[in-house]
Amino acid sequence: MADSGETGGEHEQENASASPSPASTTPLTRPYSGGTLKYKLIHEGDIQVCHLNHARTVISKILSSKFLRRWEPHHLVLAESLIYSTTVIGHVSRPCNEKPTGFMECPIPYSSIEDVYIVSRWDAGQKFCVRILLPTGSVLLQASNIYLRDQWLHSIQWKRTINKYKKLLRNTKKPEVLIREIKSLIEMTISTHVQDEDVYQVPLEIVSDILSQNTDVLNSVAHENVIVALAPLLENNQPSPEICAFFSKHCKNSPRSNVVIEMFTPVVQRILKHNMDFGKYPRMRMFVQDYILALNFKSEGISVVKDFVQRMHGPASTCPHPRVLPNLVSVCLASVYSYFEDRDRCNTRDGSRGISLRGIRMEGLLVEEETEIKDEELMMCFVTILKYMAEYDDWLPNLASLLQPIPFPKEALVHEKFTVHLKFVVRRFAEDNRCEVHTAVCGVRDGKDGWFNIYCPGGLACDDDGELFSLMMRRLVSCCCKRKRFLQMVARKLLGPCMLMALRRDSVMMEVLCTLLEMELLDNHDDRLQVITTLESTPEGRKMYADLCERQIALKELSKGGPKTLSLPPKSTDADVHQLLNSGSFGNLECLNLAFTHVTSACADTIIRLPNLKYLNLWSTNFGDSGLQLISEHLLKLQVLNLCETPVTDAGLNCLTQIKSLRRLNLNSTQLSALTFVKLKSQLPSLEECDVRYTDAW
Repeated sequence: MADSGETGGEHEQENASASPSPASTTPLTRPYSGGTLKYKLIHEGDIQVCHLNHARTVISKILSSKFLRRWEPHHLVLAESLIYSTTVIGHVSRPCNEKPTGFMECPIPYSSIEDVYIVSRWDAGQKFCVRILLPTGSVLLQASNIYLRDQWLHSIQWKRTINKYKKLLRNTKKPEVLIREIKSLIEMTISTHVQDEDVYQVPLEIVSDILSQNTDVLNSVAHENVIVALAPLLENNQPSPEICAFFSKHCKNSPRSNVVIEMFTPVVQRILKHNMDFGKYPRMRMFVQDYILALNFKSEGISVVKDFVQRMHGPASTCPHPRVLPNLVSVCLASVYSYFEDRDRCNTRDGSRGISLRGIRMEGLLVEEETEIKDEELMMCFVTILKYMAEYDDWLPNLASLLQPIPFPKEALVHEKFTVHLKFVVRRFAEDNRCEVHTAVCGVRDGKDGWFNIYCPGGLACDDDGELFSLMMRRLVSCCCKRKRFLQMVARKLLGPCMLMALRRDSVMMEVLCTLLEMELLDNHDDRLQVITTLESTPEGRKMYADLCERQIALKELSKGGPKTLSLPPKSTDADVHQLLNSGSFGNLECLNLAFTHVTSACADTIIRLPNLKYLNLWSTNFGDSGLQLISEHLLKLQVLNLCETPVTDAGLNCLTQIKSLRRLNLNSTQLSALTFVKLKSQLPSLEECDVRYTDAW
């Protein structure tokens, strides 16, 4: 088959074929160009081409000699099943609808290639060639350097080998042969010199097609063998939907198999760390769900699941993978929804409550132990995972945000075991000091109930006489974020439960009722009388109401008159402000200058009692976001505000949009951002002047 003369000795042993048989475990007979180099897979490119016919006569030998060889420039495409050219010889670019001409007039199917190898004896002459041996002759490809030559060699070899595996695996029906060839394909993929995402994805696609066609052919042993073979490919690649379905089947049929932990755990960990949208890949989510259920059926039970959640978080105080939490929450929510939807569907059909979670029945376990597993326990496994996730402080803000618009059906909220387990999660939210966490127990918007409403006395999930409700109320009332708006919601929606718990001597609710009276948030006269009666019905309530009445008298005196301008000397403190403003009548005060004093946000409680204040100077004080949030709710007549050189940030400055009367604002040398500055300008219609020097908005 080799050419005679000079071409006849090119195919030497040292350059033997690098193309394996389909069952071979090595894609190349030896490494080229250093052996450890990796080459990007070529799909198409420009290269010099020469065609040699097999030398059968003296004339053909002469025509094939190196002196008479003719090289043509071609743009070659390494397609899925063949090599073809897009070049028309004699044209700069290929004319539309014209076929290629020259040596590559006819494409080269990979199935017709007998061998591909390097012609290394020509390297000294700077002719870096790859020879493609065909039944009728040879095609020489000449590159400009050694690296490019080897890149073409390995790319053609890989494409040719993959083409052979596709044909072989699709025509194989015997399980033992199928497994052997799959192993060989994967070993070839791992050891190839080509480096490209297709190198791993194409074999996975081939195996996916084969598994979908041979689902019923493979027994449990064959299942495990295929899974073990696939493991190396899945270390850095996501499984296809077909492979996920194949893995799910194994989890359901053999939940106690060692394969579940040894082989599936790295795959599931990668999915949870890198998946961006389970909505696009529902089979992937179902596989993770089945994997967790299989862990739950281990002899150690739910402790194995807890260890899994711990490994997903990692040993550090902060989880390094931001996608883990939302992906785990997505799996848990989908499982809970599936359980209640299937239960309702079954109840509607025949009144039976014995349905399976998304059709999951661990049949292998049922046969082995002859035990019927309640579907409710399967669902509770995922609720328990939510509890485990709530134990990590760094996960709490995002977990609270994901669960703030209550994502469970009403049937779940009246399910006793479900709400008892979920109470731990809600309690963790309420006990956290961070505003973004504990405020998540409220509804995401007006008219939408939150956990605060669900666990109030008389609510869907309340089973503790309001103990959790009182805890949430204590945290929210003391929170600096939108306190007045929160109390308005309480007065409008939850006045009854608050009075009920105040009658039961809950001190938090008594304080809330007094605050509602003091801030005049009860518009209805009968409601005010009922709240007063409730407070006077207990000794503690009577004392709180008496103290409130004394404060109200002082407030009335405060509003009678007094000076219009007041300046406090430097180094004045919050206590000095409180003592001064409570010592006389300042109802007419319009201008308050606290510049260069030592006041903090704590003095805001006193300042908001000045109903006519229009000018407030806080230059170079420690007045911060919490104080700014408070005055933004109460000092709605404020026209001039000086916050120069104060520690306020966007969190507090955003609240200034509530003071529509602001005309002049000094934010010089603060932590104002450009985005917040734009928001302030757009939402403060009266704003005439705003100093933003030495800020990010400058």
